[in-house]
Amino acid sequence: MSEVARDLSLLLRIPHSAFRILFFVAACTPITTRPDFRPDPRALTVVLDGRPERVTAVLDSLVAAESLEVAHANVRDGYVETAWYDTQAHRTRHHEREITNLAATLKIRFWADPWVPGQTRLTTEPVYRPRYDPSRPERDLEVIASKEHEGYKIAQRLVDKLKQKFGVPKAAQEQGRPTPPPSPSPTPP
Repeated sequence: MSEVARDLSLLLRIPHSAFRILFFVAACTPITTRPDFRPDPRALTVVLDGRPERVTAVLDSLVAAESLEVAHANVRDGYVETAWYDTQAHRTRHHEREITNLAATLKIRFWADPWVPGQTRLTTEPVYRPRYDPSRPERDLEVIASKEHEGYKIAQRLVDKLKQKFGVPKAAQEQGRPTPPPSPSPTPP
């Protein structure tokens, strides 16, 4: 073995502990396709009887059945996002330059998060952009669709289909019911 080859091999030696640290850091680094922002607090939220992976997988097929295209989906992360959809033309818009009616074009995002074992907290966010401004991030311009908006109705239909498929836990059903007024206390004689 030549002197140069031996010196080179000494330069490239890495202690085993360095590899262990690298593997540990790689194992602890989260890899996610979720966006780096949280859902809007005004988004539609429901608890379902089903694990997030199952809900996300079914959601992916339900979105396609509603004639929407999935732009991003990851079963492991519990995230589904549709492409922009024009509710008047009933057509997906792939590029911003194709969007002719901003108010009627929306995107729906779904976050399926673990709630308690075997249940999922699904957050549905139907959004549209009232204006276009390329100098600002897309998220800054988005607004939650009102209940009268056709996009909100599409999102509600998807959530209702998921409720039928998975069911809603009894505790979540009881939370949605109005509480009965307290009974009058008897007056002392």
